[in-house]
Amino acid sequence: MTVFTVHQAKTQLSRLIAAAERGAEVVIARGDKPAVRIVPFVAAEPSPPARRFGRLKGQVAMDDRFFEPLPEEELRLWEGRDD
Repeated sequence: MTVFTVHQAKTQLSRLIAAAERGAEVVIARGDKPAVRIVPFVAAEPSPPARRFGRLKGQVAMDDRFFEPLPEEELRLWEGRDD
């Protein structure tokens, strides 16, 4: 751990940033008390793309069978019934 005063940090900031990027622990103190630590920035994972309604319009085809009732056996399985 390398401790610098605020004045030293102001005059050597680029060097301190480079040292932190290489993995060195850089601490800046106010007087004799450590105040802050310079650490490399770690970017968060990119967020997933926003959902957009209608994205598959025209790409998915449903015929009239979609609206027909399910067969009794399949309906029983979906509902968790064990008749």
